[in-house]
Amino acid sequence: MSNFYEERATMIAAGDLQEFVPFGRDHCKHHPNALNLQLRQLQPASELWSSDGAAGLVGSLQEVTIHEKQKESWQLRKGVSEIGEEVDYDEELYVAGNMVIWSKGSKSQALAVYKAFTVDSPVQQALWCDFIISQDKSEKDYSSDEVEKCICILQSSCVNMHSIEGKDYIASLPFQVANVWPTKYGLLFERSSSSHELPPGPPREPLPTMFSMLHPLDEITPLVCKSGSLFGSSRVQYVVDHAMKIVFLNTDPSVVMTYDTVQGLHSVWDLRRVRTEEETVVLKFSEQGGTPQNVATSSSLTAHLRSLSKGDSPVASPFQNYSSIHSQSRSTSSPSLHSRSPSISNMAALSRAHSPALGVHSFSGVQRFNLSSHNQSPKRHSISHSPNSNSNGSFLAPETEPIVPELCMDHLWTETITNIREKNSQASKVFITSDLCGQKFLCFLVESQLQLRCVKFQESNDKTQLIFGSVTNIQAKDAAPVEIDTMLVLEGSGNLVLYTGVVRVGKVFIPGLPAPSLTMSNTMPRPSTPLDSVSTPNPLSKLLGSLDEAVLLSPVPELRDSSKLHDSLYNEDCTFQQLGTYIHSLRDPVHNRVTLELSNGSMVRITIPEIATSELVQTCLQAIKFILPKEVAVQMLVKWYSVHSAPGGPSYHSEWNLFVTCLMNMMGYNTDRLAWTRNFDFEGSLSPVIAPKKARPSETGSDDDWEYLLNSDYHQNVESHLLNRSLCLSPLEVSQMKDEDLSQNLSLDSSTLLFTHIPAIFFVLHLVYEELKLNTLMGEGIHSLVELLVQLARDLKLEAYVDHYYRDYPTLVRTTGQVCTIDQGQTGFMHRPSFFTSEPPSIYQWVSSCLKGEGMPPYPYLPVICERSRLVVLSIALYILGDESSVSDESSQYLSRISIAPQKSQAEQEENRFSFRHSTSVSSLAERLVVWMTNVGFALRDLETLPFGVALPIRDAIYHCREQPASDWPEAVCLLIGRQDLSKQACEGNLPKGKSVLSSDVPSGTETEEEDDGMNDMNQEVMSLIWSEDLRVQDVRRLLQSAHPVRVNVVQYPELSDHEFIEEKENRLLQLCQRTMALPVGRGMFTLFSYHPVPTEPLPIPKLNLTGRAPPRNTTVDLNSGNIDVPPNMTSWASFHNGVAAGLKIAPASQIDSAWIVYNKPKHAELANEYAGFLMALGLNGHLTKLATLNIHDYLTKGHEMTSIGLLLGVSAAKLGTMDMSITRLLSIHIPALLPPTSTELDVPHNVQVAAVVGIGLVYQGTAHRHTAEVLLAEIGRPPGPEMEYCTDRESYSLAAGLALGMVCLGHGSNLIGMSDLNVPEQLYQYMVGGHRRFQAGMHREKHKSPSYQIKEGDTINVDVTCPGATLALAMIYLKTNNRSIADWLRAPDTMYLLDFVKPEFLLLRTLARCLILWDDILPNSKWVDSNVPQIIRENSISLSEIELPCSEDLNLETLSQAHVYIIAGACLSLGFRFAGSENLSAFNCLHKFAKDFMTYLSAPNASVTGPYNLETCLSVVLLSLAMVMAGSGNLKVLQLCRFLHMKTGGEMNYGFHLAHHMALGLLFLGGGRYSLSTSDSSIAALLCALYPHFPAHSTDNRYHLQALRHLYVLAAEPRLLVPVDVDTNTPCYALLEVTYKGTQWYEQTKEELMAPTLLPELHLLKQIKVKGPRYWELLIDLSKGTQHLKSILSKDGVLYVKLRAGQLSYKEDPMGWQSLLAQTVANRNSEARAFKPETISAFTSDPALLSFAEYFCKPTVNMGQKQEILDLFSSVLYECVTQETPEMLPAYIAMDQAVRRLGRREMSETSELWQIKLVLEFFSSRSHQERLQNHPKRGLFMNSEFLPVVKCTIDNTLDQWLQAGGDGCVHAYLNGQPCEESQLSTLACFLVYHSVPAPRHLPSIGLEGNTSFAELLFKFKQLKMPVRALLRLAPLLLGNPQPMLM
Repeated sequence: MSNFYEERATMIAAGDLQEFVPFGRDHCKHHPNALNLQLRQLQPASELWSSDGAAGLVGSLQEVTIHEKQKESWQLRKGVSEIGEEVDYDEELYVAGNMVIWSKGSKSQALAVYKAFTVDSPVQQALWCDFIISQDKSEKDYSSDEVEKCICILQSSCVNMHSIEGKDYIASLPFQVANVWPTKYGLLFERSSSSHELPPGPPREPLPTMFSMLHPLDEITPLVCKSGSLFGSSRVQYVVDHAMKIVFLNTDPSVVMTYDTVQGLHSVWDLRRVRTEEETVVLKFSEQGGTPQNVATSSSLTAHLRSLSKGDSPVASPFQNYSSIHSQSRSTSSPSLHSRSPSISNMAALSRAHSPALGVHSFSGVQRFNLSSHNQSPKRHSISHSPNSNSNGSFLAPETEPIVPELCMDHLWTETITNIREKNSQASKVFITSDLCGQKFLCFLVESQLQLRCVKFQESNDKTQLIFGSVTNIQAKDAAPVEIDTMLVLEGSGNLVLYTGVVRVGKVFIPGLPAPSLTMSNTMPRPSTPLDSVSTPNPLSKLLGSLDEAVLLSPVPELRDSSKLHDSLYNEDCTFQQLGTYIHSLRDPVHNRVTLELSNGSMVRITIPEIATSELVQTCLQAIKFILPKEVAVQMLVKWYSVHSAPGGPSYHSEWNLFVTCLMNMMGYNTDRLAWTRNFDFEGSLSPVIAPKKARPSETGSDDDWEYLLNSDYHQNVESHLLNRSLCLSPLEVSQMKDEDLSQNLSLDSSTLLFTHIPAIFFVLHLVYEELKLNTLMGEGIHSLVELLVQLARDLKLEAYVDHYYRDYPTLVRTTGQVCTIDQGQTGFMHRPSFFTSEPPSIYQWVSSCLKGEGMPPYPYLPVICERSRLVVLSIALYILGDESSVSDESSQYLSRISIAPQKSQAEQEENRFSFRHSTSVSSLAERLVVWMTNVGFALRDLETLPFGVALPIRDAIYHCREQPASDWPEAVCLLIGRQDLSKQACEGNLPKGKSVLSSDVPSGTETEEEDDGMNDMNQEVMSLIWSEDLRVQDVRRLLQSAHPVRVNVVQYPELSDHEFIEEKENRLLQLCQRTMALPVGRGMFTLFSYHPVPTEPLPIPKLNLTGRAPPRNTTVDLNSGNIDVPPNMTSWASFHNGVAAGLKIAPASQIDSAWIVYNKPKHAELANEYAGFLMALGLNGHLTKLATLNIHDYLTKGHEMTSIGLLLGVSAAKLGTMDMSITRLLSIHIPALLPPTSTELDVPHNVQVAAVVGIGLVYQGTAHRHTAEVLLAEIGRPPGPEMEYCTDRESYSLAAGLALGMVCLGHGSNLIGMSDLNVPEQLYQYMVGGHRRFQAGMHREKHKSPSYQIKEGDTINVDVTCPGATLALAMIYLKTNNRSIADWLRAPDTMYLLDFVKPEFLLLRTLARCLILWDDILPNSKWVDSNVPQIIRENSISLSEIELPCSEDLNLETLSQAHVYIIAGACLSLGFRFAGSENLSAFNCLHKFAKDFMTYLSAPNASVTGPYNLETCLSVVLLSLAMVMAGSGNLKVLQLCRFLHMKTGGEMNYGFHLAHHMALGLLFLGGGRYSLSTSDSSIAALLCALYPHFPAHSTDNRYHLQALRHLYVLAAEPRLLVPVDVDTNTPCYALLEVTYKGTQWYEQTKEELMAPTLLPELHLLKQIKVKGPRYWELLIDLSKGTQHLKSILSKDGVLYVKLRAGQLSYKEDPMGWQSLLAQTVANRNSEARAFKPETISAFTSDPALLSFAEYFCKPTVNMGQKQEILDLFSSVLYECVTQETPEMLPAYIAMDQAVRRLGRREMSETSELWQIKLVLEFFSSRSHQERLQNHPKRGLFMNSEFLPVVKCTIDNTLDQWLQAGGDGCVHAYLNGQPCEESQLSTLACFLVYHSVPAPRHLPSIGLEGNTSFAELLFKFKQLKMPVRALLRLAPLLLGNPQPMLM
């Protein structure tokens, strides 16, 4: 038997055997395209599945599958998930015929097809490739670029690329491709060389053979190679050698392996981007190379590549006829497929002799490749001119720039030349593998010689290049890498062997496959081997222990003479080949899975076992591997691996025991003789490492067997079993003698592998032990590890370590135990590493010292393995010691990295101890810590597994941050500090703008039935919070709806005939329709950006209803009856506005595209105006940029005036201020002045010209572009043309030019750079006041030579036309500049004479302009308004209430009163601009007073003097100003005014006034209360266009102002509504905000409280915004850092997540705050704590864990008795946690309580919990914590102030009682190093830990005996850092005073 074990001992069992069939093969059969080519050519695709075809399909199907069998291929790779997390499954790419099938599958989910592709011609190759999408080609930026993952399918003439995102590319190939490889940068092509392509003679140049393509849209460029020559100079040239074939290409590291078919050598090259110097070498002209033949050659390739890449067929090549003579391969049927390479190769043959014209002229690209690299002449020519030697220079116009190569192969290594080199030794398989220690090997399999050659390579220190080492040959028939750092090798004999690097691990045993045997006798799967005859028992330890050759080599018999074996293989007469299946080859290795191809053609997929499954073993192996030299480490791991993976290997639990046994054997222990390892229970019955007793063949039993049973764990378990007692079985006496016998002669075998490294291994395992102590989940592992460590510590005689383990686990560590002696002679060989410390490093001790503020040496840590220790050390250093630099730099003074290299001596290290540092700002420390922790990847889950004492400082920092977080932290930080409100905010901040939380999806039921009025999609939830007291929103909807018929209420007088009555009704309806048509502009404001359209449905546009209903019978009244005259085109602008209103509902964040915009185009022509408006709206909300240029062109050519207006304004608004060239061109076509003077005159409608001019202003806004300004300046005064052009509506054009000029030079004032010669202000002044017209300069003077024949203006400026535009242009140019001199030009005239020269209306504009320039002088009171009125007017103006008029000859009262009202209106309007969107109360009151005044004037008896029209205009202007100030606020008083004016329909009320009133109403409820107006320069410009104070007289009136401009207010609207949303319920709620204003010249820095949801003031005025407690968690948004964060919140519907604090109710449920639970409990807190009812907890928290804790642990039940006390404690702890909002501290409280109780019962088996309590107490008494409390006295207590002292007291009492009850003797014995009794051990350890008593070895140094006084002791113990209270307890023992002295 025994040999059977040994034989199996080095076999590795492969697991998870599955039959393998490529998934694609099966799928192909069912894929709809399997019917393949014949049918596709016969029938059109639509008929493919038709019934008549079906019969014939079956036959063809069978034929096809037979053919395809031969051509299938597939490849597998490790699954890649889109997001980038680890996934463990295979992806398969299967190719057959024309199809490529990509499937994915894993153990957990079944295989599934991911994508299937079908192409037109047979697929030659398919592969995965990642392309880099980047602008910058330089190497260093590679990491930051995004990667486009693609799949590439190679056909004979093109490559198809399909990216995962769904993009498809097709690149045609300019040559035939032999092979394509994916690289790190893109694709690499090998050109196939055809057989007859001869190596060219000396004059001719070969063509490159390798090409790269870095992106599907890039050109295919040749590859450069840089080869090192013998003398160190390297040659750079194109890859032209046909003998060079790529056999392998790897992406990381990026290397290529090539094989030279001529020399028979393999080389390795580094693949990288080309450097510039290499480009120049390759591209430069060379003297001799410039001969015409060369030129023809290289340029021919170029042209060929070029023409192909443009998609021409190569057949069109001029060499067609020539090359076909040479190439016999060209077939008539498919000329373009075969002859590609011949046609290229034969181009080279063309010299001038053949046909100069044909040969040279046809190629324009001179020297695209210059392929001559041998003659590098020193003289360089520039590429642009050809050398003179080239006689054909004239033909070769240098048009094309050369193709610049992109990738370069840099030579790294070539194998050495051997004498016997076979011709065909090309590697058939190449891979990179690494051994268990991370050394990398490049392995290539040369099948012809059955050799696997492995080259070791490594990165150079600066990581720039790879250095290759020696080659090792392994005999192999096939090989494959396995990702667990090993590789499988199939030997010639058919054995499958596992190697790591070049070290052999062992054979692989595959269950179910017979192992190949060389004996002919039996065909059974070998029950016996030739070794059976030898039966010497071989104990396991020996087998593992010696590094004997036989162990590393498999003990399977091998024919030692390998040559014979080879021969026999070649002759194929080796017997076992006929016996059945054997492994033929290996393929598709992925991770640790590999497919075996068997000789019978079937395939099997096996899994190679991992190196370790349990976390503990993995960690220990990693640590040991890290510390050992590489060779030793590999041997150690190989041994472990062969033991661990043996057939029938161990289960999870016994893996540790196996590891210990294996490790100790390798250290030289005899594990069979060690008591604790001998009893290990190995569960696997067949495990090869069971002590060989079981396998001993002796038939007779022995005593040892009985002993073995008695000592087994099983026996001990049975003894303690209940049955045992009930059956009264007496326990068997186990002979204790055995142990003593054993301990006599245990010594270590010093010849073993790891003997010399024992101290190093011990130390790293100790660090692993300390690391595991920081993970509460690894408790079991620690127990196991301690046993091993104690054994090693004893044998190494490290008392300090034994003591350390004893203090941690008093019950596990007995003071005495088996010691294995180590020969004194041998200890010299032991290698004590430099980092080994005699003091055991202890993480708890380290943290404790920091908390006490004592210095500590740096803590040693193993990189990667001890990450938690590193994290804890650094976070304590940062937070407690206040050292901010601790986390910033890598080499920290708090950690010493362990490495094998020698380090500083111990003494030096002791010197740089560190001490407590005073930190700058404490709060920032907590932030630094939290932010750093998330950057390191530390999450809440990790925090929960830290022991509570160590975690406490971190939790404290988190608690601190939770109270006052910053608003701009990333999501991970907010999750860590437990602020879901912030993390959700951060998370939404990263999302693309889409639907927000608040968008209401389902309109409520009532609205769906009624007709759509365009206002259904408003968010009712938020509006009902903003205006909760009344129904004003419904009222606004009623006022603004235009989709329902109006009520026509006319009384029929008796004298009216019926016919007249009908006319009367229709006339009344016509009046009402003036109002209805004005409504949509206001509705657009109200519904602004409130809707996210469904991309599959057209936008609903409510229809404009111009009918009426007459009571009492509700009869319909219609305007189209023909009874009265209706103006033509009356509704055209109304429907335009209706379209704009509908389009403006679409939020800017919506996902819409060009197709959707076109899809909305209406079918009926009469809806074209609405669509025109819709287009303008899309421009205003920024979506029109998505519309394709083609469609824009399409719309403009239709010549529909409205569409052009909407489109031009929309596109310009979308490109605001960008100076976009394409848009400029688009607009210029519509503005004659911007076209060259000779251009054909286009007949552009006047309104379109106006729109285009404003468009130019928008596109060039604020740029002060000189040419544009010059043209616009001239256009303000454009004279009427001779042929009646430009004669109608000149005012609106001039105004548009003025507005546009103002926008272009917006706010630039006097510093208009480079325009001083234009005299802009003077010219504008002249336009404003009149004077002689200047002579028209510039290119347009031709047009203006002859004056108009109709209009006589003379040579003076027509002020009536030019004044408004010029005035507003001045206002905008000098906006907010406070320029007095310009402002004085605009002052209203103060003499009657001058007043007569100015239209009163223009005084409004002048006053407005003047005030806008003197921006800072505007004051919100009526006194300031009146101050704008000149004295003469003020004194003589009539008060409108008087009855009779004062008569006066020289004063024109009419003029004066009109001037008066217009100046007042102008001043009011400027007030509106100045305080737009500010809700400024004094401005509101002032404007409201004036509005009321004007309303009274209107009804005054002598209003006729001023003129009702003028008064109405002024009233509308004041109302608009009022609405601007209160924009978005929905103010009730303004709403009442609007409603009153809505009802006025008769008299002077025309379309324009209705328009103004409803615009005011719309502004008041802008965007449903979510938007407000901004006062930025561009907003003011937009508002000036929109609110121009001259209103149209009727619905088609565009004479003075283009109606479409009314909608530009959108450019001034900005979202400013902040909506608090409760993060738990996800509904909007109320929250209190505190807004801090920055100080300005008018007011100091002030704070204001607002109840959100509310409109914020403009952000540039604010310093910070804060969500105030006490109901919600505080949240601060600091705007001094920048407003970006808040802007993004506001743009996403202003959602600000807030979180209710525990025990608080929202403002809606409890407006006054009287019902909150804290309000009730705060009265008497202590008495309350007892009476706290667990039921009430649900009001405090919604956390299910806390609720169930209350349910199960805090509810009193009947007869509690003892437990009542615990129940009370739990209740009060829970209450504390919930009210202080630290629920995460609940487990800590309970753990502390449990630990104290356990200590009281003397049941502490391990002291870690006591350590934690100690750390907690130390933390709260630490200096840093005390300082924090002083700095923030108001801060909530983190742990209950009453709980900790009680804990402390209880522990003190328990330990003191123990001292009195005889514990002092125990302590004395311990201090003197004598053993003490077992029962006391655990409490003694608790005492030592709690009082930090130093270890006995420190005491002798200070001298224990002979101390007389306590003071002396105190002095001596000072250096041991022992606390005084502990010393008081020890004093009695040390002073020899028997009476214990207790405090």
